[in-house]
Amino acid sequence: MEVCEHAVVHGSAAVAAAIDLYTRCSLRLLPLADDEAGAAVLELDLRDHGLTFSWPCARLHEALLTEEVAGAQEARPCSPDRMASIARLLEEHEIPEAKVWLSAGLSAFLFLYTSILGCRPGKVTVSSDLPMGSGLGSSAAFCVSMSGALLTAAGMVAAVGGISSKGTGWELVGKDDLELVNQWAFQGEKIIHGKPSGIDNTVSTFGSMIKFKKGELTNLKSRNPIKMLITDTRVGRNTKALVAGVFERASRHSDAMASVFHAVNSISEEVSSLVELAANDEIAITSKEEKLAELMEMNQGLLQCMGVSHSSIETVLRTTLKFNLVSKLTGAGGGGCVLTLIPTLLSNLVLEKVIAELESQSFRCFIVEVGGQGFQVCQGGCSCFNGDVV
Repeated sequence: MEVCEHAVVHGSAAVAAAIDLYTRCSLRLLPLADDEAGAAVLELDLRDHGLTFSWPCARLHEALLTEEVAGAQEARPCSPDRMASIARLLEEHEIPEAKVWLSAGLSAFLFLYTSILGCRPGKVTVSSDLPMGSGLGSSAAFCVSMSGALLTAAGMVAAVGGISSKGTGWELVGKDDLELVNQWAFQGEKIIHGKPSGIDNTVSTFGSMIKFKKGELTNLKSRNPIKMLITDTRVGRNTKALVAGVFERASRHSDAMASVFHAVNSISEEVSSLVELAANDEIAITSKEEKLAELMEMNQGLLQCMGVSHSSIETVLRTTLKFNLVSKLTGAGGGGCVLTLIPTLLSNLVLEKVIAELESQSFRCFIVEVGGQGFQVCQGGCSCFNGDVV
């Protein structure tokens, strides 16, 4: 759950949390002998979309290794020359303009892989519980799991053991290693989104709940379980364009928008305090949830002021309001997903009715628990982390 990423870009605080929907990335390095024979390839299998892409390693070496590879121990941005080279590589695959998300994701993949592992032959497989481009941080989930898998293969990240929510074989990673994963993932996010706030990749890497402001994060501990209904409107949106639109509105109405961002900051600070407040009985829990719902409602109004709502989002808001439930958009807005707070005392029958009405309008619904573990490594060579609601 996040108060507003748009405001984060403009210096306000936001609260974000991991959810129990996962993205998985597996990596298998292939024999270097293939490289010597000229038959070596790098392959990416996007399992959920039924798409596979491959590049001869010799072609990658020719196109991308025009600059010295500095090593994986320090994340670095993608240079304009390297970005242009990646773009030329993708042109060879003739990706339709309508699939801008695919071009952006492939660009991030090629940058991360070749920057961390060079042009070694390998096969990477990605699958996810998160719907793409819907405001649940799917691109950050992609970049974090990818960075983590590559850094693990490079020997830069190692599991430290510990209890994982994912079951046998999954292990936790130390804080310093998580920070390196996060830094590389942020570079991937910049390729996809242009000027991301960093909150998506941060909460996906570290998990749990965080307050994020001006690049600094504060870990939050939720004292009571929080459940959300996530409604995917199935309306795609362009995050870069929406972020740019908010910047333009802020430049046209600087004083008014400054007040909006200030209000968002105040809401985020109050949410931070609220989630850490322990409620020990039904009355206290209900009071806490009512305050959280009010803050979500106010935040949605501020997002509308920023111009990032959408008719599909408003439809979800009206539908849930009929059942006295409060909702807000998440992510960049303009479509994507909507969060609805599920009160602890809400009956399953009412929740089923809400979901049935939303799905009758061709929306897709998920029930998730807020807060959870972040990036994890599997002994089999996979990497995984919670997707985030932002």
